[in-house]
Amino acid sequence: MDVITILVDWFPYLFEGIVQTLALVLASLSLGLLFGLPMALGQIYGSRVLQSVISVYVWFFRGLPVLVLLFLFFFGIFPTLNLDISPFLVAVVVLGLRGAAYQSQIFRGAILSISEGQMIAARSLGMTRMQAIRSIILPQAVRIALPGWSNEYPTVLTDTSVCYAIGVAEILTRTTHIVAQTYIAMPIYLAAAGIYILLNYAGMKGLHILEKRISIPGFGQGGV
Repeated sequence: MDVITILVDWFPYLFEGIVQTLALVLASLSLGLLFGLPMALGQIYGSRVLQSVISVYVWFFRGLPVLVLLFLFFFGIFPTLNLDISPFLVAVVVLGLRGAAYQSQIFRGAILSISEGQMIAARSLGMTRMQAIRSIILPQAVRIALPGWSNEYPTVLTDTSVCYAIGVAEILTRTTHIVAQTYIAMPIYLAAAGIYILLNYAGMKGLHILEKRISIPGFGQGGV
């Protein structure tokens, strides 16, 4: 049986892995955004205690490898809390919380790049700090941060391949199972590599289109 025939026969099984991988990426990026943006605001506008807590969080999740975090949560934290969580949800939590640490720094840099005079002007017009952040600072910061935030997509996509270690049925897990059944390794793994490249290209292309659509001509070029 040639490789093409094997790939065709196993494609439905492998396609389920592609769907699982994309679901994991989207859920992780969303969770990272949900926590990362408030953390960025907390580091800039929060109290000293809050800033210190966030700094420790960022240091912890950026300082440990993904595999260590997966094992720590899957075999340690969740069982200790008597929580029976599926491998997929554990992976979402770990990649999402880790992504939040990186995304918070992306948004933090974007917010800091905005002139402090804009906050002063908003306050002088009678806006509260939260109103100024929501209506003036964040709309600009999101546009500035999007190119850097887009780089999180390929990072999370490649990190999903490590999740096979806790039993998540993503692309690499299913590819390894196919190899174990067919005893053909290199062509199958090359096909998996091609899938990752295509997903990476398609995702980055989509994000680049989004970046162009929400960009404002001249915005962010020399003093914002």
